[in-house]
Amino acid sequence: MKHKGSKKRIAIIAVNILLTAAALCCLLLMYLLPKKLISQQEAERWQGESEQAYAQTTVLSPRDEKMSINDVYSTRTKLIKKMHEAALDVNNDAELLIDAWSTNGKVSVYSGYGSGNVSALAVGGSYFDFHPITLLSGSYIGENDLMKDRVLLDEEVAWLLYGGTDLQGMSLSINNKNFYVAGVIRREEDFADKRAYSDGMGLYMSYDAYSELFPEAGITCYEVVMPQPVKNFARTAMEELFKGTDKAIIDNTSRFGLPALLRVARNFAERSIQDNGIEYPYWENAARYVEYYCAELLLFAMILLVVPLVSVVIVLVRLYRKGHEELTENLLPKAKDDVEEFIRVRGRRRWERRQGRHEKK
Repeated sequence: MKHKGSKKRIAIIAVNILLTAAALCCLLLMYLLPKKLISQQEAERWQGESEQAYAQTTVLSPRDEKMSINDVYSTRTKLIKKMHEAALDVNNDAELLIDAWSTNGKVSVYSGYGSGNVSALAVGGSYFDFHPITLLSGSYIGENDLMKDRVLLDEEVAWLLYGGTDLQGMSLSINNKNFYVAGVIRREEDFADKRAYSDGMGLYMSYDAYSELFPEAGITCYEVVMPQPVKNFARTAMEELFKGTDKAIIDNTSRFGLPALLRVARNFAERSIQDNGIEYPYWENAARYVEYYCAELLLFAMILLVVPLVSVVIVLVRLYRKGHEELTENLLPKAKDDVEEFIRVRGRRRWERRQGRHEKK
């Protein structure tokens, strides 16, 4: 019987170890998955070795509430003012924040070697700091470019138009307007972005150039990294600026923390219903996809830890009861006997000393 009891205890311990190990693997995977999303880590890159914490926030606009370029500049000015009010002063306001904006659509391309209709992502600001997509050749386009007629092609468009990828300086036509190739990129290859990107072959172009082709385009995504002197400073600032609108404010920096993932897990059904008219860019869909995975991993880890935690509680209760029994049945009676014996011995010695002093007299 004793041998069977030992086997049972060993089996219980083994099961608890396996469940705990599985839960830790879930938590490790939950920590590692977001690291694959380069578009969610600009705050960390911007902060560098600075002691000042930074936060990344995204504003997504419904189709009927798109931002204009003047709205972007106004938002930037208001954010800098809020940071000055929070005593976040530096010598150069450009060091206070970094931002980017974008929208998407379809364009017709032609090179003389090939043609087709492709997706176009119109970008502005420091877009490629937020989204450092791999360059196969050439260079990025940026806010400081004097000419806005350069475009980035993805591999598929590059092969469609020219049959290669080393194309810097080559000319092409977009909606019958002349442009030049700045470079060729390879799209993100992590599992989430690959699944989320569904627009097919495409290119990147300046928002200024895109808005000349489509004057009513409007900006659907605005991203910003700013100092975070206190918790939720960046998110609160953005919510105050866009109060009363239907824009979605996303705190990219804390979205994969435990509190945020628990909220995702609690609102699975609600999050699956989107009726706000917002068309999420593919990198945001990728982030939401990873959020679901991480929330599920967190729930699974919590479930796996139930049995080990219950086992630990049972062991602690048993140890407490055993200790209580040992204390009340053995230790306390023994201590009581020792105290009584000590009192008797001490009393006897005192009596003997008094007797000795009496006999000497």
